[in-house]
Amino acid sequence: MVVYGMQLPVQSQSVIYAEPWEAAAGPADLVAIARAADAHGFDYVACCDHVAIPRRLAAGMGTVWYDPVATLSFLAAATERVRLLSHVAVVGLRHPLVTAKAYATLDHLSGGRLVLGVGAGHVQEEFEAVGADFAGRGGVLDETLDALRAALGPEEYPEHLGERFSFKDLGQRPRPAQERVPVWVGGSSPAAVRRAALKGDGWLPQGDPRDVLARRIGRIRRLREEAGTSGPFVFGAIAEPLYVGTPAWETGRRTLTGPPEELAASLREYGAMGVGQIQVRFRSRSRGELIDQMAAFAEGVAPHL
Repeated sequence: MVVYGMQLPVQSQSVIYAEPWEAAAGPADLVAIARAADAHGFDYVACCDHVAIPRRLAAGMGTVWYDPVATLSFLAAATERVRLLSHVAVVGLRHPLVTAKAYATLDHLSGGRLVLGVGAGHVQEEFEAVGADFAGRGGVLDETLDALRAALGPEEYPEHLGERFSFKDLGQRPRPAQERVPVWVGGSSPAAVRRAALKGDGWLPQGDPRDVLARRIGRIRRLREEAGTSGPFVFGAIAEPLYVGTPAWETGRRTLTGPPEELAASLREYGAMGVGQIQVRFRSRSRGELIDQMAAFAEGVAPHL
């Protein structure tokens, strides 16, 4: 059984994927969509992470990027079941103890619904503005993951002694509600794939085509086997934008459309690769149409995955 989650609209508005109606949307829309996800069996809702966007990238990325901890905490109070994913937190922008404090509190307040998705980041000016190491961000992320394993564990006084970060005898409460917060590593570069295999509980690919996705899943499995790494591991996939049925308007971008049975057959290809989580995004002209698409997916497509 493949489960499904979604990147929330509104909270990030890159021109690559944002719909026109999102520009005028706000908190009430986010709550309504998160509640629909909660009601229709979505495994998670996800929120992105950027601190600041330089002018040179603003035309494509936009400058609307809600803070993931604030947004997911807000939505935790409005939902009951759906998990809360940072997709992805650029943890190299912050000290691991700062990250741990924020996300441990989120997990505590939500009753253990956090999935911490992390990535290396790609905006140089963002790193420079906060005094973070852009050139060495891969190494920073590797050590940060080790530090977060300690800082998000059960110990009130976590300990990590590393090259860049060291802490002990510093208490942090509240602790996460989960005994082990799942950490999913994002990115499709060779370094990101290796990092996911060796340090993560799951992998969030960056829009890989299906044939490429299968090869990278195979590589992760080989790396984990060679390292003797065991335990649960989640392979994710990002599906093409969906519209259940035939839209009565020109969607403008490549979109998977058709009756539920055809969409389910297409998405089952991911399951055959070993994917356990499909991230779906819906084409829509309004919040109401989006929620209708979510319901149609849950009722017509999801039962056949």
